[in-house]
Amino acid sequence: MSSPADAPLSPEPAAVVLDLDKPIPDALRGAVLALGNFDGVHRGHAELARVAGAMARDLGTRPAAFTFEPHPRSVFRPDQPVFRLTPPQIKLELLAEAGLGQVFVLPFDRDIAAIPAEHFIDDLLIRQLGAAGLVCGYDFHFGKGRTGSPEMLQAHCLAAAVPVSVVPPFAWQGEAVSSTLIRTALEEGDAARAADFLGRPWFVRGLVAHGDKRGRELGYPTANMQLARDCRLRHGIYAVRMKIEGVWHDGVASFGRRPTFDDGAPRLETFVFDFSGDLYGKRVDVAFVGWLRGEARFDTLEALIAQMDADSTRARDILTKTPPFLP
Repeated sequence: MSSPADAPLSPEPAAVVLDLDKPIPDALRGAVLALGNFDGVHRGHAELARVAGAMARDLGTRPAAFTFEPHPRSVFRPDQPVFRLTPPQIKLELLAEAGLGQVFVLPFDRDIAAIPAEHFIDDLLIRQLGAAGLVCGYDFHFGKGRTGSPEMLQAHCLAAAVPVSVVPPFAWQGEAVSSTLIRTALEEGDAARAADFLGRPWFVRGLVAHGDKRGRELGYPTANMQLARDCRLRHGIYAVRMKIEGVWHDGVASFGRRPTFDDGAPRLETFVFDFSGDLYGKRVDVAFVGWLRGEARFDTLEALIAQMDADSTRARDILTKTPPFLP
């Protein structure tokens, strides 16, 4: 199965994939553009969307997002792929929920990276897209050598009478929210902390595949999924919810190499509480609510089953105290 991060953008929500050699339709021009990578679409990105929406209302137009695919870091450091919090399709969906239903996607490569910052503004943002206004974060950099900065963007757009709003660091619980902070929390297994800064639990999407059926033999049939190759979620046991055909179900999941059995490739195995339907081949979302424990090797199947019973009890307790998710 291809990884979620490699999946193509699906038709809905719509993305406008830009081609610098082709003009875009007039109907798509004239938006207020929120600029950024938007990985995670976290609370800080939601603030960018809010500011863009307010500016668009003042100017009598609509807000839109302007982003890049793939993530620039994967172009410059392909041997060190970035841990993507939101692959392309999920990013589109979350941007739409944040109020940025129109998304301009610039395919990023070394040629795009070599465009001087001034040309990026004049030729792409203003001439091609006809930006009515621009919104960016305090740390947004762009153009050849990353010489473009928020201050440069403001100064350069002044002559073109295009307003630019620079959003300062967005603090939550006394810390500036960032994709890096959220990645670090997930690498440590702290799903609850990641959810705090995202504004919702972090989730993955994938197809349920056939596994080795060991869980069924142990009394814990699991839905098996392969996650993206760049996923650096800490291996361990989590309280989770799985979205099946639009409905969230409580469960417990293991992500890791199964040290009791084969120490194989990392795999997500989710046991859905009180569910008996056939999930093979279905596309599901799994949201990580709380950390239970790290992976461990058990000497007997009886010891493993006893621990799985305890994990399930703890997961049910955590999820009972967790508000329901919206579809």
